[in-house]
Amino acid sequence: MKDYKAIATDQGMVANFQNNAQLMDWTNEQSLAQPVVCLGDGHDGIWSIINQIATTEQRLGILDWYHLVENLHKVGGSIKRLNQAETLLWRGQVEAAFALFSHCKRKQAKNFCGYLRKHQHRMVNYEHFQAEGLYSIGLGAVESAIKQIGR
Repeated sequence: MKDYKAIATDQGMVANFQNNAQLMDWTNEQSLAQPVVCLGDGHDGIWSIINQIATTEQRLGILDWYHLVENLHKVGGSIKRLNQAETLLWRGQVEAAFALFSHCKRKQAKNFCGYLRKHQHRMVNYEHFQAEGLYSIGLGAVESAIKQIGR
């Protein structure tokens, strides 16, 4: 399934198998909304593809909430701290969440701090986006479609 890529637009879902260039060409030929909201997990390959959609000024990249939380819980340790960090991240307070782990010496915490730094510009106020119904904060529909296509 890693060879399938899908893009959801107002016109529906489009997928391609092992041909990212064709998918990007098709996408960029469409009349795209402003901003072009691009949701992705933390994988560099996905963001490499997303960076080919529209221009930087036209694009709003959002890190998938559920992948963010999944990576947070890999840190382990104090449930209280994990819950506090999740609340801060939900509200878009990335620096405050980072501060909760910046002094930790465990490899998992250091990895998560690196993940936060790498993707901080893609982390939004998820609470606001969800409450206002502005944009999707999760990749569930796209991932589900890719699994169906892969079958």
